[in-house]
Order: sequence, then C-alpha cells, then structure tokens
Amino acid sequence: MSQAPYIDLSSPALKANPYKEFERIRTEDPVHRVTLPGQRQGWLITRYEDAERVLRDQRFVKDARRAFSTEQLEREFPWLKAQEQGGDHQPARIFSRNLLNSDPPDHTRLRALVNIAFTPRMIERWNERIQEIANTLLDAVQAQGQMDLVNDFAFPLPMTVITEMLGVPAEDQLKFRQWSNIIIESSGNPKDAQSRAEPIREFRDYLYYLIKKKRAQPADDLLSHLIETEELGDKLTEEELISMVSLLLIAGHETTVNLISNGTLALLQYPEQKEKLLNDPTLIKSAVEEFLRYHGPLMTATQRWAREDLELGGKQIQRGDYLIVVLASANHDSQEFDHAELLDVTRKENAHLAFGKGIHYCLGAPLARLEGQIAIRTLLQRHPNLQLAVPEQDLVWRPGALIMGLRALPVAF
Repeated sequence: MSQAPYIDLSSPALKANPYKEFERIRTEDPVHRVTLPGQRQGWLITRYEDAERVLRDQRFVKDARRAFSTEQLEREFPWLKAQEQGGDHQPARIFSRNLLNSDPPDHTRLRALVNIAFTPRMIERWNERIQEIANTLLDAVQAQGQMDLVNDFAFPLPMTVITEMLGVPAEDQLKFRQWSNIIIESSGNPKDAQSRAEPIREFRDYLYYLIKKKRAQPADDLLSHLIETEELGDKLTEEELISMVSLLLIAGHETTVNLISNGTLALLQYPEQKEKLLNDPTLIKSAVEEFLRYHGPLMTATQRWAREDLELGGKQIQRGDYLIVVLASANHDSQEFDHAELLDVTRKENAHLAFGKGIHYCLGAPLARLEGQIAIRTLLQRHPNLQLAVPEQDLVWRPGALIMGLRALPVAF
C-alpha cells in the first residue's frame, strides 16, 4: 500500500484554523487515509454521518486487544503484555482501565459505578456552589480591569468543582493542572509522549497516596465512595480505581476549560451574537450547545479500532485499522447543520457530537453544560463590555491531537 498523506493533528498551526482543511478533506475524501506522527497509518472520519456511525457502532472498539491477533498485539503493542503480567513497563497503564478505553462488559460495569454521581439531578445540586465559585473568581480580578480568562477563570472553576466532588485537597490543584497539561498536550505525538513518562509516574504515585489517605479517613465524597466500592470486591479492582480517578480528574476539567474559553472567544468574534445573549439571557442553554458545536473543546474523539472488516463511506476498513473521528469537522458539516460555518446562539436543531454518541457518550456532559452556562452567563452579566486584550492572531492554541484549547485568552473589561 502506498504511503498515505501525512497530517499532524497536534500542531498548534493547524488548530489556529482547522475548519478549512477539514472542509476540503470532507468534500474530497471524507473517509481519508493518512499517515500520523510516528508513521502510524489511520483513517480520518470527517463527515457527520460517518462520524456518528463510528461513535455508535460497537464494531469500532476502544480496547486494541479486541481488534488484533495475539501476534499483532505483541508486535504493535508490546507494553500491553507487560501490563497484563502486572509489570510497570509503561506508567501510562493507569489510563488503560477506565471508561474511556474499555468496551462492554467492563465498560458497562465501570460506568454504572460512577453514573449516579453525574446524573442531571445530582449535578443540579452543584448549581449554587458553581455560581459561588464563578463570583469569587471574578471578584479576585475585578479591580484589575483585565485577566487571562483561561488561567484566572476557565481553569480554576471546573478544577475546583471536580476536586471538591472527589475530595481532593484544594492546595493540590496546581499539581493536577501541570500533570494534566503534559498528558493531554502530548496526545497524538509519539515524541512528546516519551517525555511524559515521569509526570505520569508522579501522578500515579500521588493517586496511590491519596487513596491510602482516604482509606484511613473516608469522607462524604466520590473518591471515598469508589474506594468503598472497590473494597466490596468483584466490582472495582485497585488498578481500575486508580485509572477511574485519573480519568475523572483530567476529563472532569479539561473539556470545560475549553468550553468556557472557546465559547467566550466565539462571542468576541461575533459581537452581534454576544449582544443577542446579553439582551436575552434565557438563550444561554442554546448558546452553550452552539459553542460546543462551533468551537468544541475536543478536536477529535478518542481512539477507535475496527474489530472486523467492514465498509465505511465507500472505503474498505480492515480489522485492526485505526480510526480518528474528527469532531471539529463533523460538527461543521453543512449536510447536517444549516450555515455550519456561522455561530448562531439561537440555533434550534443542534445534534452536535461534542460529547460523542452511543455507549461512550460523555459521562460528565450534564456537569460541563451547567458549568459552561453559569460561567459564561455570569461573565457577561458582570462584564458586558468584555473584549480581547490582544490581537486575535496572537492567540496560541495548545498542542495535542485531542483537544481544542487556548493557552491563554487575555481579555479586558
């Protein structure tokens, strides 16, 4: 097979304006074979219809062990064997036993254990606390007349919420951000991934320490609940517990940081839409859905592997093929969304894929929505004249194939 065209989805240069390139691919070759960093071959899934199918169809699996023969696994993923034998060849193994990287029946069991904490009814109980956090953060920068919206507001809000939910000490938030940045920003780039081994080891060791502490002094929090579940046996192993907590901490804030900052940037790019929202605050729910579609927090979904040979979008996909669902492309597909290239906070039909579809639909979607609604509504109420404090072309996007997020968003009010 001839070498497929090369693309680096982790490049900040691509992220500065990915939609034109994805539109070209979506129009010319929507199921597009590419060469990724590290010479891995894969398929970019860029059209909404195909993307939704891959996200829903359980023939596309999250666990590579279900897509390869034993010989292929040993050749392509030598660290998996070490992991099965309980070795520590890869510190990243702490991410291998969570909801994100598992398939039924493990996925069904793991999701059931944490689902109760993230139902809309349970999340609604956090309404007042999220509002309090938003006000406190804005109070802290009020006298300055300006702030970095990412670091002063969009990051600390969801990080405070998820650490309080889990029962993590507030003074450790900065550590988690540093670890999370390294882990997330190295996604899709094998060279960067090599440099994250030590931070991941530190993260894992901290989680072991925290769990030990919670075992000795349980409290009314989600981590204590998960530990209790693990101690009952046959429901959650020690490795699954570590993996679950790491996922909740990282996923519990990363997407919301980008939702708040990307959504705010979109409003500053479309001042007439900002005025609509200011004049009618009841539009905040539809506005947040539009932010998720227009400038969503993730550029791609997490990995999928074909479990069997099949046809997709006119292409023959082979067992073991690697697929990347490009959410940033599917959510701008004009076959699904009218005037997909425009921001419209009043958009009614908005079945975006920002939170995925099917059994892997984002567990934290209700929490992210509530945080986004409260954060952006409060920000506009208190600072209706919010504006960029730097030229838009000076904004820098974070690397990593997975996320769509800004390093900083300087604003003035």
